[in-house]
Amino acid sequence: MIGRSVFAVYWLMALVFLAFPIVIVAALSFSSASYLTFPPPAFGVRWYRAFLGSREWLDSTWLSIAVAGSVVVVATSLGTLAALGLRHLTGAVRAAIGALILSPLIVPGIVVAIGIYYVFAAYRLVGTALGLVLAHTCLAVPFVVTSVSVSLAGLDRRLEQAALSLGATPSATFRQITLPLILPGILVGALFAFVTSFDELIVTLFLSGSGAVTLPRRMWDDLRFAIDPTIAAVSTLMIVLSAVLLLGAHVLRQRQATAQHKV
Repeated sequence: MIGRSVFAVYWLMALVFLAFPIVIVAALSFSSASYLTFPPPAFGVRWYRAFLGSREWLDSTWLSIAVAGSVVVVATSLGTLAALGLRHLTGAVRAAIGALILSPLIVPGIVVAIGIYYVFAAYRLVGTALGLVLAHTCLAVPFVVTSVSVSLAGLDRRLEQAALSLGATPSATFRQITLPLILPGILVGALFAFVTSFDELIVTLFLSGSGAVTLPRRMWDDLRFAIDPTIAAVSTLMIVLSAVLLLGAHVLRQRQATAQHKV
């Protein structure tokens, strides 16, 4: 009983420690002051109106959404195909290829950014939306591969074998059996791909230049040169968006687990 109480207190303290900065940022986003100060002298939506009324902020927001949406399509397609390919490999070959695919998650971000910058500079992709889509795809594919691989690992292969034994073609088996069962994993990977691209800063700092300023890059510039509570409002909106997407990923994963259990 005492051990459970100590664990509960420790868990609560850790939760407060992690959530406190988010609460501070959210409070600052509703401040009526013209500068970042806590506690706010009064509350209002002045800085949300400033964000919605700023062409620079909105242009960066729409660019981030467009880039992240493109990354979702490309990364989800490539990641799903890669996961399906890895499923049919074994031994050292599978381990080596899997490690290569997951390397963007292991290698420090600054190293990845420098490497991508030098390659993309040679092809004049720096400062373009296409360059950002390709770079963010490299970072997002590992999340899709991981999510789809987990779904495939929980898939009962006897279902596919039964379909094949009953005369279904491999493509029909994939469309009617495999794809519906792993679809939640694909959608989870797509959500993580969107969040990865939408929140990415380090690689973006190297590649955005002056022609492709995403929302995180705009926030970085604003934090360096013009600090005001607008950045707190933008940060709060991004936190809410990320939380909603991650909650959606959790719900999809739970539904997948329930569906596989019923099967």
